[in-house]
Amino acid sequence: MTIVRFAPSPTGNLHVGNVRMALANWLHARAKGGTFILRLDDTDTERSTAEFAASIENDLTWLGLQWDQLERQSTRMERYRETLVLLKQSGRVYACYETPEELDYKRKRLMGRGKPPIYDRSAIDLSDQQRQAYEAEGRQPHWRFKLDHTDINFDDLVRGAVHFHGQNLSDPVLVRGDGTYLYMLPSAVDDIDMAVTDVIRGEDHVANTAVQIQIFEALGAKPPVFAHTPLLTDIGGKGLSKRLGSMTVSSLREDGVEAMALNSYLAHIGTSDAIEPRASLADLAADFDISHTGRGTPKFDPDHLKTLNAALLHGTDFAAAELRLQALGLDQADPAFWEAVRPNLERFDDAALWHKVCFGAIDPVIEDSGFAQAAIDLLPDGGWDQTTWKDWTGAVKEATGRKGKELFLPLRLALTGLDHGPELKLLLPLIGRDRVLQRLKGESP
Repeated sequence: MTIVRFAPSPTGNLHVGNVRMALANWLHARAKGGTFILRLDDTDTERSTAEFAASIENDLTWLGLQWDQLERQSTRMERYRETLVLLKQSGRVYACYETPEELDYKRKRLMGRGKPPIYDRSAIDLSDQQRQAYEAEGRQPHWRFKLDHTDINFDDLVRGAVHFHGQNLSDPVLVRGDGTYLYMLPSAVDDIDMAVTDVIRGEDHVANTAVQIQIFEALGAKPPVFAHTPLLTDIGGKGLSKRLGSMTVSSLREDGVEAMALNSYLAHIGTSDAIEPRASLADLAADFDISHTGRGTPKFDPDHLKTLNAALLHGTDFAAAELRLQALGLDQADPAFWEAVRPNLERFDDAALWHKVCFGAIDPVIEDSGFAQAAIDLLPDGGWDQTTWKDWTGAVKEATGRKGKELFLPLRLALTGLDHGPELKLLLPLIGRDRVLQRLKGESP
C-alpha cells in the first residue's frame, strides 16, 4: 500500500508552497488508495510552537486534506537516541569538536581555493587525549554521519535518473552539540518506522535524499520512492517563506479565496495538466499523476487564482451554497437570488452586497430626475418576471429616445446604486416594484 507523509515544521504558518507539497502528497495517496500521514517535525524546540501546529492542522482541515495518521517527532526522541546508538556502534557516526567559527573558516578556505566546502573528516583522527582536552574546554561534540564514498543512484518520479558521488558530499551533522537533532536522522527513522513508501518533497532536498539513502541502508531499510518537485515562487520569481509570512493560507482565506480554488490551482500549477476549477478533491485525485510535474519553476500568480476563484463560484449550484448563505445571515437568499448573483461574484461574501441591493436599503443615484420620472410613469404593475426588464426598458426607450448606455446605466444606478453588477432582468423581480418605485424617486427603502 502507498504511504506518504507531509512533514512541516510548526515554526510558522503554511504558505502556498507548503500547501502544494501537502496537496501533492494527499492526492498521490488518494489516487493510489493509500495513507496520508501528517507528521509535525517539531524537534526545533526553540521555534516550534503549539500555536503554529494548530494553525497547520486548521489550514489542512479547511482545505479538506484530512490526514489518516498524525505524528509528532517531539514524542519520538527516545527512538532517535536508540538509532544514534546503533549508528555509533556500527561506526557510521563520529564525534566532532569544531566550533562554528572553526567550521566557517574551513569552509571559506576551501571555497577560496575553488573547492567545494566538504568536511575534511579530521575529527575521525582525533586521539582520546585530544577529545578529552576538547571536552575539558567545555566543548560538546556534534555527531556526523560517515558517508560511504560510493555512487548513489535513484530514480526520481519527477527528475528521472539521479546520480551522486559519495565523495562529493559532506558528511552531514545529525546531532548538534546541545543534543538536538537536525532534519536528517529523525526524518529517515520516521519514514522507516511509519513504512513510508513514497516521499514527495521540494527539489531543495535532492542532496538530502542522497544522504538519507545511505542512512536507510545503514539501518537495514529499503529507501522509499522519491519525487522532487521544483519549488513554487511568487510572480516575481522570489522564494516563499513561512518566516516572512509569504502567501499564507490564512491570508488567502481572509481574502475570500475558496478552498477548492486554491486546491485546483496548486494541484496542476507547474504540470502538463490544465488548470481549471474542480468541485472536489476526489475529482482532482481521479486524474492526478505526480510524473506530470515539469522541471520549470512554477510562479504563483494571485490574479490567476482570483480568476479561478470566480469561475468556481460561478459554477457553484444553490444546494452547495445554501448553508453558507444562511451563515452570512442572508435570510432571503433563495435559488432565484443565487442564480442572479453568482455570475458576478469574485468572492462568496460578495453575495451579501447583492442581498442588500435586492432586499435592503441602498443609496440610489439619480442623475436625471426627469428621466427617472419617465421610467416611473412606464413602470409595469405586479407579476414581474425575467421578461419585465425588457418590456419596461423597451417602453422607456420609445418614450425618451434613449438607448444603449444612456438608457441602461441611469436605471442601474438608480436601482442598485452601482454602475455594474448582475443582469437587471434577474435582479428586477427580486427588488420588486415597491423598492424600484422608491429608488427611482431617490428614496432609500
